[in-house]
Amino acid sequence: MSEDKLFDRVGRVCASGEILFRDGDPGDTMYVLRSGRVRVFKEANGREKTLAFIEAGDFFGEMALLNNKPRTASAECVEETSVLVIDGKTFEAMLRGNAEIAVRMIQRLAKRLDQANGLVGVLMQKDPKARVILGLERAAESGTVLEDGSVSVNADEESLAQQVGVSPEDVHGVLQRMARLGIIEVEDSGFRIPNVMRLHEFLEFLQSRSKG
Repeated sequence: MSEDKLFDRVGRVCASGEILFRDGDPGDTMYVLRSGRVRVFKEANGREKTLAFIEAGDFFGEMALLNNKPRTASAECVEETSVLVIDGKTFEAMLRGNAEIAVRMIQRLAKRLDQANGLVGVLMQKDPKARVILGLERAAESGTVLEDGSVSVNADEESLAQQVGVSPEDVHGVLQRMARLGIIEVEDSGFRIPNVMRLHEFLEFLQSRSKG
């Protein structure tokens, strides 16, 4: 079946701000993102914490479908978005009929488990400065490596604050301090990290001071 025919059958166009599902909803479908961007978030202690941003070409919502349990997070379209909405029967047929899809699913599930473990490590940090730096390190892993060896990170202060569970004011203060030290450079599209090792060494310095 062609992609256009599949979209005609199970496709959906969503407006910016539309909620695809909420934490606790039944998990009877998964989504394949064709275009746009989706934010996955969770509410805790009266605040929203962003867990991930889903980009075009990725899929999400499959865990609730696989284990037949309620959703453990919410998903919101942050711009106009088109998705394929796959129910359990269609999903099973896709896995049985296409080994490549099954392999990609296993690879992405393994990657997400690794990312989840990394996020737990960030949120376990008590020092907000350490949380921000760990968040930058994680973002740098999927950033763009430039010709001079620096890494460009497409993020902003607000999204970083949501991801690491720190107030925007604290994030701003930490980033300004690191910018003065030359550890990062703040750009319109996000941040540039001239030397990721320096970022890591700065984190180790902070952690050693807190232990002392």
